[in-house]
Amino acid sequence: MPELVQRTELGAFLRARREATDPASAGFAPGPRRRTPGLRREELAQLASLSVTWYTWIEQGRDISISHQVVESLARALRLSPSERAHLFTLAGLALPPAPPKPRCVDPLLSRLVRELHPKPAYVVNPWWDLLAYNDAYAELLGGLDQRTERERNILWLTFVEARGPGLFVDWAAEARALAGRLRVALARHPDDPRGRELLHGLEEASETFRELWAEQSVSGFSPARKELRHPRHGRVDLDCLKLMDAQNEQQSLIVFLPAEETAEIAPTGHLAALPR
Repeated sequence: MPELVQRTELGAFLRARREATDPASAGFAPGPRRRTPGLRREELAQLASLSVTWYTWIEQGRDISISHQVVESLARALRLSPSERAHLFTLAGLALPPAPPKPRCVDPLLSRLVRELHPKPAYVVNPWWDLLAYNDAYAELLGGLDQRTERERNILWLTFVEARGPGLFVDWAAEARALAGRLRVALARHPDDPRGRELLHGLEEASETFRELWAEQSVSGFSPARKELRHPRHGRVDLDCLKLMDAQNEQQSLIVFLPAEETAEIAPTGHLAALPR
């Protein structure tokens, strides 16, 4: 029964998008003899390189197998928005293909949010943990970031290669192993993004520790957790780490560190201060 409902919803969605498509914008003459708004079934089938019968069956909710290629062709022919395309794949019961690499730029409003979160450390990363935006509180944790090159402003690079990395986390080994596992997951999810292989090769060349951990074949996902850090000025501080996805760009995430109530507080000066333990 759920599959029947899904097929019915798929057909209804395609019909609605078909009827909402202007024939002239798709290269067809409007003509006075059209009895229905938008594209005819045979016109959409032609645009998507499908047979009229096959497309008609899809729209009627018939129990037929639909491939990624067919769904992609229909999405392209109907000029669907990213949200509509994702919905079409969901209704077809198919996984959304990996998104192509996106520019490193961050939405200005998201960048502003990162700055406004100060004195709470915050930053924005892509799937490869490149630092796309960060505030002064986070830069201070790492001993400064602006003076580093774009390649060096990467969480994995800072952890495994830079001198500050091993001294940042109390349990550095666990953090390093988790990061290596997340990189392996990202490479599987985004196999066509050259940045992933570039980062992997760079880390393998620069860090023996990374090579050892990479050989373990471990995988890891992100989950909210308490991080025990050594602040360069305030000493030991415990921070709760939270990750939020950007709804407009699924390849960017906002990471925020919140003071753990029993171990750290925001001092009147606006900086993190360690509480007596």
